[in-house]
Amino acid sequence: MPASTSPRPRPSAPRLAITCGDPAGVGPELVASWALAHPRGLGRVTLLGPQAWLEPLRDRCNARLLAVGDPQYLPAPGKPTMAGARVALAAMEEAARGCVDGMFDAVVTGPVSKEWLAKVSPGFVGQTEFFAQRWGGEPTMLFAGGKLRLALATWHVPLSAVPSELTPERLERAVRRAHWLCRAQGVETPRIAVCGINPHAGEHGLLGDEEQRWMQPLLRRLRRSMPGVSDPLPGDTVFVRALKGEFDATVAAYHDQGLGPLKAVDFDRSVNITLGLPHIRTSPDHGTAFGLAGKGEADRRSFAAAIAMAASLTRAQARLGPVD
Repeated sequence: MPASTSPRPRPSAPRLAITCGDPAGVGPELVASWALAHPRGLGRVTLLGPQAWLEPLRDRCNARLLAVGDPQYLPAPGKPTMAGARVALAAMEEAARGCVDGMFDAVVTGPVSKEWLAKVSPGFVGQTEFFAQRWGGEPTMLFAGGKLRLALATWHVPLSAVPSELTPERLERAVRRAHWLCRAQGVETPRIAVCGINPHAGEHGLLGDEEQRWMQPLLRRLRRSMPGVSDPLPGDTVFVRALKGEFDATVAAYHDQGLGPLKAVDFDRSVNITLGLPHIRTSPDHGTAFGLAGKGEADRRSFAAAIAMAASLTRAQARLGPVD
């Protein structure tokens, strides 16, 4: 197509930073596949990763290329190393800094290995926590893009710590951000299902009293401004009800309560979303998949959805205002 007739990004197109993730995982090939399939991009896009990965993309896609880490580093698919973990960390640092400096509006992160990143950055527990430390704010982890919308009130903590980590403040944040996500995606009066922490939502106090003691009063108060918020519901049936269309989003008390059902039905389509920070951050809802890296077998749908989601939510944030 002649250059004069090529569509150009609108001035308001979100400026997205896309990190490679661990260079030995599937992230780089998924990003490259997306970039080459969208030669004009989805907006104003910057790809961050090792020089050896970026060089073949030069002049083949409409994206700014920003090399990070040791310029002599050569990724070996499927073989994680300390050097690769340092590149993954450098890409995240550059993306976070770019948002603070006004270069980027949102970040899409490739999958990383927590184990390898903890070796080069002691104390690293996840990308959600990383960006919260760099940007400030109280994050909430959410998922959307498939059949379910999900918010987690707690996530990367041991199961034994959930009762103390699940505070009224955290639950309220998760509910409010699930509500915001629904509105950002066009649901004007969201119906939010909230899971109890105990089996059968406590069975009227027989299996635990958190639901009656503080969760129900909190949710009753939240219904004054968000009438579609439920009482605490049994986590073993709420996702079936959501799949049948009874709810627009679900709030889970802890990581596996929500992600077990979500990944069973949305593994290749769902997007990991961080809300509550100054900038939108998304990522595919899968890991590094070192065993698939370099084989051309990785499914790029979740990564493509993460990029589209970052752009969409950035525009929604401008329309709806900051996330509570």
